[in-house]
Amino acid sequence: MAEVLSGTTGHRRRALSAGALHKLSALLTLAALIVVFSFGNDAFFSVNNGLTVLLQTAVIGLLGIGMTVVIITGGIDLSVGSVLALAGVVAGLLVKAGIPVVPAMMLGVASGTLCGLVNGFVITRMRITPFVATLGMMMIARGIALQVTGAAPISRLGEAFGVLGNGALFRILEMGDNGFPRVIFPGIPYPAILLLVMALAGAYLLRQRQVGRHIYAVGSNEEAARLAGVNVARTKIEAYAMSGTLAGLSGVVLMSRLVTAQPNEGVMYELDAIAAAVIGGASLMGGVGNISGTMIGAFIIGVLRNGLNMAGVSSFIQQILIGVVVIAAVYIDQVRNRR
Repeated sequence: MAEVLSGTTGHRRRALSAGALHKLSALLTLAALIVVFSFGNDAFFSVNNGLTVLLQTAVIGLLGIGMTVVIITGGIDLSVGSVLALAGVVAGLLVKAGIPVVPAMMLGVASGTLCGLVNGFVITRMRITPFVATLGMMMIARGIALQVTGAAPISRLGEAFGVLGNGALFRILEMGDNGFPRVIFPGIPYPAILLLVMALAGAYLLRQRQVGRHIYAVGSNEEAARLAGVNVARTKIEAYAMSGTLAGLSGVVLMSRLVTAQPNEGVMYELDAIAAAVIGGASLMGGVGNISGTMIGAFIIGVLRNGLNMAGVSSFIQQILIGVVVIAAVYIDQVRNRR
């Protein structure tokens, strides 16, 4: 058993070394994008645009953290976009029913956790492949969100509902001569702070806690992990529960930004989350990945989309470019695995 564990540890050390190189290349890519877009538009480096990038990246980053955990186990979660919508709808409906905002949002996140637990149960107990299981949950969650709302947005949720998505720490306002407040310092957006907290928590869990070591072991060699005494089924369920929780949290943050619960939100967001993880160095073969790399990947997508929007590039071309970036990242990962 000691030999099994040492073999898994050796694989992880080699993966970490290769991952560091991949992370460095992703960081250089991010820096290059920032330089290119800053030359193309003077407003790119403005404070307001920086805050816009942070807000846009927060949702992708939160989804990416959960997706990274799942990918490390050797799985995939295609349901996060639909779970995002369902969690936001649950929170919105509860607020409309008279429940205070904070408990309503917590229950929205809990609905995401429940979806993740169901994914984990179907994959481990019913032995259905992650692709099919999460594809089914993607349709189920989206269908529930559309059914309970009649496919219509839930609006008039109140000012308090928008605080999480639109509020900021250390924001400084001054009353102008016209009687309207003027922003002196926009502050640090709450979604960006939440992303930082979740990223630090995710990195700590993967690096320092036993469940993190089990997640890497399952992804590196599931049979070896089982022989070493790892409860593989429980580890996978925990991973998908984390992904569902973060998808639920993303949904609450996004709907709070809109101050409206939209059952059609989150379409294709699962691909952004997968792209962020893969660009950041996570291997679709399992056993490799880290949260810091995923954060770099999320910001690459955020900066790329923002810069292309400012350049007037259509959303269809943006999809093509991001698809090319994902294919290139997966190809690099395959080359790395062969070596």
